[in-house]
Amino acid sequence: MEYILTKDNFDEIALGSAEPILVDFWASWCGPCMMLSPIVEELSKTHKVGKVNVDEEMALAQRYGITSIPSLLVFKDGKLVKRSLGYQSLESLQALMEV
Repeated sequence: MEYILTKDNFDEIALGSAEPILVDFWASWCGPCMMLSPIVEELSKTHKVGKVNVDEEMALAQRYGITSIPSLLVFKDGKLVKRSLGYQSLESLQALMEV
């Protein structure tokens, strides 16, 4: 399942999730983000995924120290448990979700 995350729903959806959730920090002008998007969409068929547009949600990007995109963060039980940067294969994302 894929969620559009904002400052208004981030804590509830991402931090409130008992199961792992991958949060993709991205922007529409970012080439690697656009290449990664269909892979994240495929992952969302089997895992919980959230997307944060850094242009629209700068406060969330700052909160998690996002300085490069795409940045992929995995949260579980309200805690940041893994972080990855840049383009990833579907297999890499699936491995990232194993927490």
